[in-house]
Amino acid sequence: MEEIEIIKPDDWHVHFRDGKILEAVVPETTRHFARAIIMPNLVPPILKGIDAVKYKKKIQNAIPKKDRFLSLMTIYLTENTNKYDLREAYYSGQVFAAKLYPAGATTNSDSGVKDIKKIMPVLETMSEISMPLLIHGEVTDKEIDIFDREKVFIDKKLDFICKELPNLKITLEHITTKEAAKYAEDGNKNLVASITPHHLT
Repeated sequence: MEEIEIIKPDDWHVHFRDGKILEAVVPETTRHFARAIIMPNLVPPILKGIDAVKYKKKIQNAIPKKDRFLSLMTIYLTENTNKYDLREAYYSGQVFAAKLYPAGATTNSDSGVKDIKKIMPVLETMSEISMPLLIHGEVTDKEIDIFDREKVFIDKKLDFICKELPNLKITLEHITTKEAAKYAEDGNKNLVASITPHHLT
């Protein structure tokens, strides 16, 4: 049997938060991983490239000197995100991707997106410059059972985005349903999904 040994993998979804939590989590992450995509849902959130630069410096200050580690920064999308600022931040290398949180769906998501159509100009820009979109895929409608919220998001929101912008690079993050896995498998070529053990139900 052939084996592949990954000496130091990447973490494609990590929350460093801030303060003492950041100081505790960063060294544990850099000890095991070479790179990580850093989630932007702080208080206040990482809204612009300059916010990402400041946050990255905090992270770098917490990395033990013996560890080599690359932080891939993200911007928190809102209905007020400026597409020109986003383009500049991406081209300058300040950020790697943008994160879509439906408003109220998860921790520190109150500033997230309520109406997908309001961010379509930003998503169009992201598609043009090949900037990845990371999605927390969940609707927040109270009448929708919590175990159906991912599937309904795919049907009502994600499918619309994929059809309108087939060249947009999308990761549907920490999926939890067979419907999500099936959609990622059968969907357009620029859509992938990720699985994280602590999000499984």
